[in-house]
Amino acid sequence: MNTAPADVGDGAILPNLLMFGEVLRRLGLEVGSANMLDLVRATEYVPLGGNRNDFRLAARALLVHRRTDLPLFDEAFQVFWRRPAHGRSMRDLRSMGEERRYRTPRVAPHREDTSDGPPGDQESEDANGRQPVVDLQRSFSAREVLRQRDFAEFTLAEVSAARSLMAELAWDLGQRRTRRLTWGDGSVIDLRRSMRKSLSHGGEMLDLAHRRRKTKPRPLVLICDVSGSMERYTRMLLHFVHTVAVSGQQLEAFLFATRLTRITRHLAARGVDQAVARVAQAVPDWAGGTRIGEAVKAFNYQWARRVLRGGAVVMVISDGWDRGDPDLLSREMARLQRSCHRLIWLNPLLGSPTYQPLTRGMQAALPYTDDFMPAHNLHSLQELARHLNRLSNRRPLPSSKRLSSGSEEDFKPAPAPHDGTTAARSRRDLNPALAPTFRHPLWGHPNIPGGG
Repeated sequence: MNTAPADVGDGAILPNLLMFGEVLRRLGLEVGSANMLDLVRATEYVPLGGNRNDFRLAARALLVHRRTDLPLFDEAFQVFWRRPAHGRSMRDLRSMGEERRYRTPRVAPHREDTSDGPPGDQESEDANGRQPVVDLQRSFSAREVLRQRDFAEFTLAEVSAARSLMAELAWDLGQRRTRRLTWGDGSVIDLRRSMRKSLSHGGEMLDLAHRRRKTKPRPLVLICDVSGSMERYTRMLLHFVHTVAVSGQQLEAFLFATRLTRITRHLAARGVDQAVARVAQAVPDWAGGTRIGEAVKAFNYQWARRVLRGGAVVMVISDGWDRGDPDLLSREMARLQRSCHRLIWLNPLLGSPTYQPLTRGMQAALPYTDDFMPAHNLHSLQELARHLNRLSNRRPLPSSKRLSSGSEEDFKPAPAPHDGTTAARSRRDLNPALAPTFRHPLWGHPNIPGGG
């Protein structure tokens, strides 16, 4: 005859088992209700009060379905089923330490440590019931160090701390004017509303109503490089993309290495770890080679008309290492710049003081980039948010048309030659990447008058 174990029947361990399953689901493991029921039944044969390692192996056999999730499960088990700080307790983990967690801490200025005892004495005093003290200077310094640290040097603890700092950033790309009209302080007279108001004055139009253009927030399009050269920054940049997606900003996200993949639907998961796991499974060329020109061309021909209708701001995140054709990248970047409101290139390597854009990919893309900014730490992302919040409604002068110097001699026109070759020379000086992309199918046809 099977009897329920004392631990589960006591009513204290069962809520913790369910909470442990919820923790695993938030970490990205596929743990269902049937798996949790099997774990509860397994406590009859492997009780929690017995060998802790036996219970861990039984739980791992029932709850883990992929080999890659084994290290994540072991770490979660060690953290969740740790022993209490003092004595034994069978209370629910949500109530353990509740008195210490929700007690209002005392905030004190920084002071030098003059005690002779080890640093762990203060923690033991807090565990004994004393009110905790928060050192303002040390807390501020830790946040500032985290802001300046490079993403490639982040540990797991720092990644989780960086998520909360990313969530504090505000992404406001401004408003764009649409073609639709609504009532307001505009220059167009609203005849229907004016006639309705005139009824209160006996049909006399004493008060004219006006209409103005509607405004909508600008969408954001992210095209992120996940090739092998970006592997050190890929995971942290995906956290950044997920943070922007859940902030309410209208976002379209794409990843590329040798091909382009849309990941907007995969970012709908509320848990960042689950979203990153879905994205990693959806991208077939993760950590592969780099074909920036072909990826931008695929975006221009397949997705540009769908996602760039509302004057979107496009951000390309890549280090510029490209194995493709630089001429193709130049042409497609010029096309992409003409299709969007603003084209921003984020390069994690730009944070290095000795970095120079000498790669073929960067030299081909920079002439058609409106803003070239770093994206290697939290401080650079904060500066990016400030820059986006200050974007103007008018587009700046393209980089390909900017003069390298501001002297008056550079603004003087060149003297016109007198041999009649001005038109031919001006045609040769034109950049074909800046020419219109539309071409009528009958242009150049020999049977059409004037077609050539």
